[in-house]
Amino acid sequence: MIKTDILIIGAGPTGLFAVFEAGLLKLKCHIIDALPQVGGQLSELYPKKPIYDIPGFPEVLAGDLVSNLMEQSKQFQPGFTLNENAETIEKQEDGTFIVTTNKGTQHQANAVAIAGGLGSFEPRKPLLDDISFYEDKGVEYFVKDPELFRNKKIVIAGGGDSALDWSIFLADVASSVTLIHRRNEFRGALDSVEKVQEYKKLGKIHLITPAEVTALNGSEKLESIDIEENGAHRNLEADYFIPLFGLTPKLGTIANWGLEIEKNAIKVNNSLDYQTNIEGIYAIGDVNTYPGKLKLILCGFHEATLMVQSVYQRMNPGKKYVLKYTTVSGVDGFDGTRKEAEKAVVKSIE
Repeated sequence: MIKTDILIIGAGPTGLFAVFEAGLLKLKCHIIDALPQVGGQLSELYPKKPIYDIPGFPEVLAGDLVSNLMEQSKQFQPGFTLNENAETIEKQEDGTFIVTTNKGTQHQANAVAIAGGLGSFEPRKPLLDDISFYEDKGVEYFVKDPELFRNKKIVIAGGGDSALDWSIFLADVASSVTLIHRRNEFRGALDSVEKVQEYKKLGKIHLITPAEVTALNGSEKLESIDIEENGAHRNLEADYFIPLFGLTPKLGTIANWGLEIEKNAIKVNNSLDYQTNIEGIYAIGDVNTYPGKLKLILCGFHEATLMVQSVYQRMNPGKKYVLKYTTVSGVDGFDGTRKEAEKAVVKSIE
């Protein structure tokens, strides 16, 4: 039996930052994740994709952000159960929870924080004949390593942020990038749309709208793509086809835990601490929903911070907590030695 103060389900950026915030309050954390590595979507889907809305980082690669979060939290020595799914949860008479994974690993915690992002997910695939044949033979649903597309002819389909961002990024990697969307209007960020239009004028991106991919061709691997544009049919040479139509999220077994669910997300009380309808179970990050919810990493960081404050009060009823900034209290890498930092943090919660 693995025992901890806070059991975090999901090793994405929100879950990792929760470890750091909990550590400042001397709360121990253990993380469960279904993936074999930490980082969640950032590591699994787009580790080389730049992120622009993390405070203090004009630009940071998704994989580097994960590495930084791990470095930030390691001083508090979190535990990890990776490549296992949280299957069942049982609330004990003493108010603690026992969570068992699909491999039988049991964890006991005073509180459970679900930070599972979108939950389990799979790409939305276009309805094309033989598309499964071309998977890993020219059809890719994620861009994990941009070098795979170095000096290749790339066709991207989609109208959201991922399609726009990867078209821009791969324009400096691939020999040619063609972006196809079934509408003239895009639903991505305005600055990304403007940059795609700028790259189109420069000849760095071939933009075809409105159009749809109708067929994939090639005997052993992808060689070309058929498209329909304004009723006319065209054939494009292509080494890779990347359809970016979003992900289909699924909460998986968590949906059976008796939590209040709305549109495949967990409803929480955002006026206080992001607690669910079950006392002691919290949901933070993209997995939760509440009025005004924004699915941004920085919002997940905020939610994680308030969540650990609530857990501290739950574990220490009546004990006054005096907030001190890390510039005052000190943690490893900020101010003083580890022992001095611990003394400062302990003093702040006495």
